[in-house]
Amino acid sequence: MAGIAPRPAIAVSGLRKSFGGTAVLAGIDFEVPEGTTFALLGPNGAGKTTAVQILSTLIGFDGGSASVAGHDVVRQPGAVRAVIGVTGQFSAVDSLLTGAENLILMADLHHLDRAEGRRRVSGLLDRFDLAGAARKAAATYSGGMRRRLDLAMTLVGRPRVIFLDEPTTGLDPRSRQLMWQIVRELVADGVTIFLTTQYLDEADELADRIAVLDHGEVVAAGTPDQLKRSVPGGHVRLRFSDAAGLDVAFRTLGGATRDDEALSMQVPSDGGVPALRQLLARLDQHGIEVDELTVHTPDLDDVFFALTGRPAETGQVNR
Repeated sequence: MAGIAPRPAIAVSGLRKSFGGTAVLAGIDFEVPEGTTFALLGPNGAGKTTAVQILSTLIGFDGGSASVAGHDVVRQPGAVRAVIGVTGQFSAVDSLLTGAENLILMADLHHLDRAEGRRRVSGLLDRFDLAGAARKAAATYSGGMRRRLDLAMTLVGRPRVIFLDEPTTGLDPRSRQLMWQIVRELVADGVTIFLTTQYLDEADELADRIAVLDHGEVVAAGTPDQLKRSVPGGHVRLRFSDAAGLDVAFRTLGGATRDDEALSMQVPSDGGVPALRQLLARLDQHGIEVDELTVHTPDLDDVFFALTGRPAETGQVNR
């Protein structure tokens, strides 16, 4: 008997939301499997933060349905809140408290007994490389330290679904890398991550699946590789040892462009294994020797531009 498909950690169907008569979400659909990272991309004002606010029960919506961990966000908001954590664009850290005190406060809010709370706090301080600054006021923390503390506070309650809304905006490269590593560890532990970001390399590094939101609609969805292969511009570059080899290859392979000075040519291709096998077979069939072969596929910047007509932006997100 075929196995039963696992319940999605997040399920959204026909979700609609308007502000002042302007549709911010115009009937979007997606599912996020448990224990994966899902990235929602889009320009400023595309509706990413609105989607996070709805799924974390902070605001209502006008139509459609949404559930988190099997709980309906309208009928069971308390159950949803019990299993989620949210780290927004702006830190929830209390600057007047120390790092440890911020975490202890969260442990108290989750009604952990004193011993369990202190164990949880100590473990999180170590995990987020904050033990050395635990007794310092959060006001003295760098931006990266505050973001790590913010995420650590989210984890006190051991949520199974975490919403990260622009989690690394403004961080230095080292802090971003550390946050990425923490996200990977969380997913390895079975946590589901819902990520919004305008850093496309971040989505490429972390996401199992990506949806691109534009003007309130999901205009594309898939794995990073699927999205990259869906836009034009992919090609295989072939370099030859002499002009004669280039000439033979150019006559043999249709649709290619050549660079006589570099003794190279570009053959349009999606970069997939079947296409590469076919290309190599044709070269072998005609006895064409190639010195070097490199595959070039569009990156997520190309995908973003192709789908939205705009380059990726960084900065504050509007709804």
